[in-house]
Amino acid sequence: MLILSLAGVTKTFGGLVAVAGVSLGVERGQIVGLIGPNGAGKTTVFNIITGAVKPDDGHIFFSGRNLTGLRPHRIVALGIARTFQTIRLFPRLTVLDNVLSGCHCRLNSGVMASLLRLPSQRLEERLVLQRAMSELEFVGLAEVWSSPAGSLAYGDQRRLEIARALATEPKLLILDEPAGGMNEQETANLMGLVARIRDRDITVMLIEHDMGFVMRVCHRVLVMENGSLIAQGTPREVRSDPRVIEAYLGQGED
Repeated sequence: MLILSLAGVTKTFGGLVAVAGVSLGVERGQIVGLIGPNGAGKTTVFNIITGAVKPDDGHIFFSGRNLTGLRPHRIVALGIARTFQTIRLFPRLTVLDNVLSGCHCRLNSGVMASLLRLPSQRLEERLVLQRAMSELEFVGLAEVWSSPAGSLAYGDQRRLEIARALATEPKLLILDEPAGGMNEQETANLMGLVARIRDRDITVMLIEHDMGFVMRVCHRVLVMENGSLIAQGTPREVRSDPRVIEAYLGQGED
């Protein structure tokens, strides 16, 4: 069953066609990689899915609902969370506070309940704290919950971003180059984390330039070039596709 589908999605910036009529589907419970050369349009596709960019044409459906034109906070509330190419934490806030910021979309208490410290608000606050700590435990950062986020090592900051995204209770988690800048051991740990996220019945879609990461982790791979989808299939199928080889390596004399 498809959890996400794009139908004829197009986006131009001036005279540049960033995404050209892309149609694709992501099945529930899978880890799907979106790959392609720099400038292929991958991040623009992610921005369209999450509402940061409005498409010029086409439609985006999530769990049967049309997301086209919805604002990002509405899309998060429906169950899509993401991380970005560049780390976007609140560096002066604690690790815990960063994750708590991701819980905001699931809070029900209003301003008056918070000001009056009603029993329902206090209960919700305790539950949110427990959830945030649970996500930190899940990504292996519970012991540094009180540290400023900006003091963490690079790989830990990446995992903190994932914990914050998980705190929104997503059905689909979108990761934009999660292994970028990581060393070999950090990348191996991230592979395990992504697999454990999928085991929580969370579908994962990711952009990644580390082909070893993609081929080991993903069930299905989609390949873009010049704004278009040129190939899709299992990692083995995509790896041997002549169009993919040409897109990455260029057409050889033979």
